[in-house]
Order: sequence, then structure tokens, then C-alpha cells
Amino acid sequence: MVRFYDPKDKNDLARMEKLLRKGAIEYFLVPNADAWPIEIRIAEEDLPQAEALLQQESSAC
Repeated sequence: MVRFYDPKDKNDLARMEKLLRKGAIEYFLVPNADAWPIEIRIAEEDLPQAEALLQQESSAC
């Protein structure tokens, strides 16, 4: 598992969860002492697909 994203707040978390579900990427929410209380972790092999989805979302805005 690798750290994929540190959401800023509940809305950011919901946005990322929706994005990962859209890509059928399994993820885990892990407590985080460095940032907002949660970080998102995914399997390392899913990282390229997740990054591509994030890039597509950024390009659409």
C-alpha cells in the first residue's frame, strides 16, 4: 500500500472517494498525524491508474 492522497477536509475526501470508485480502485482510509486526520492509501499497482484519473479530473476543471 502506498500513500496516494491527503484530503484537506470531508468534501475533498468525498471527491477523492468518488474518483477512486469511478476507477474501481480499492482504497483504504488511514489515520494521519501530519495532516487532516485521514490519508488515502491504494495498492502500488493501482497508482498509475489513480494518477491518470486525478489528472483527467484536473484537466476537466
